Amino acid sequence: MKKTITLCLFVFALFLGTHTAVAQNSNTDKEANAIIEAKAIKTTKGLIKFIQLEKDKTAEVYKAIKEHTSDLYFIENEKNSTEKEVFIRTTATNETLDSKMKVLLNKVQFERFKRFQKS
Repeated sequence: MKKTITLCLFVFALFLGTHTAVAQNSNTDKEANAIIEAKAIKTTKGLIKFIQLEKDKTAEVYKAIKEHTSDLYFIENEKNSTEKEVFIRTTATNETLDSKMKVLLNKVQFERFKRFQKS
């Protein structure tokens, strides 16, 4: 009987510990999302002014910028990556953004976008 009660208390303690760990992880996710959102909005606003983007393309450009910002954030904050892996993944992410923007923007806007990235 004592062993059963001890086992139940042990399982209950594990359950509480897991629940607390999940709650801390969700707070971290919220913080990461807030950082990503703020960076994406700032970048999109600057880009809209710099390349003179039409209103109908703003949402699509924002979505592409947010995905790119999110990918970069998680690449930079990954703990077990080597510099080479970070470089390769960052380059691939940048190329993906370029291909999306090439589809969304006209030729003049895309050239301005490339200049915006360099600055």
